[in-house]
Amino acid sequence: MRVIKLDAIDSTNDFLKKIASQQYLENYIVVTARNQTKGKGQMGAKWTSEPGKNLIFSILIKDILLNINEIYQLNIAVSLSIIQVLEFYKIPKLSIKWPNDIMTDHKKLGGILIENSIKTDGEIISIVGIGLNVNQNNFEDLPRATSLTLAKATPFDIDEILYCIINAIQNNMKRILNNESKQLWEEYNKYLFKKGIPMAFENQNGQQFMGIIQQVNENGKLEMLLEDDSLISFEIKEIQMLY
Repeated sequence: MRVIKLDAIDSTNDFLKKIASQQYLENYIVVTARNQTKGKGQMGAKWTSEPGKNLIFSILIKDILLNINEIYQLNIAVSLSIIQVLEFYKIPKLSIKWPNDIMTDHKKLGGILIENSIKTDGEIISIVGIGLNVNQNNFEDLPRATSLTLAKATPFDIDEILYCIINAIQNNMKRILNNESKQLWEEYNKYLFKKGIPMAFENQNGQQFMGIIQQVNENGKLEMLLEDDSLISFEIKEIQMLY
């Protein structure tokens, strides 16, 4: 496993995509940076981080997915990999806020951005970007953000966590190859943030409604039970949870 360590970069995802387009790269090559100036999350959301305090990296994954319909398997496997490592470090009240925000209690520890490309021969190459708040103490402009050190009142070794997550990702990729995707889905849904609890939501038109999260289905959609007992599925960014 090759790890490229950078001091500062605009985006580890963009850097890894660029070198992947120029040369052959082995599976699971990692690019990490102390500082990322143009980090991004789902749907272009900005990701900011205090330099040197957090874990910022991207990992290339290939030779796993057979078709584009399997990309959600990658999402759940990576989310679970982070959860498994944080469980080892005894971070309390862990959950996954759909689709892939990593939470402790009601605050966000980190997030994942997966960018997929399909080559002309059908090969699927994925760049998985992960941002995890580790030793940052101040989130004055982000009231719903927190870090591992705030959750446990102790500093953490960022490199150690990096290698633990990479190992967990590789192990869960083997589970996909071994046709254990059903078990991965079951584990992912057990960690769903606010699952089974009546919550307020808002749709893209600003309309608010109550719903109860049931699960994320194999198409990556959030299934929710509404007040009229109808079961509705939502795409990413179609709704926002009000909590």
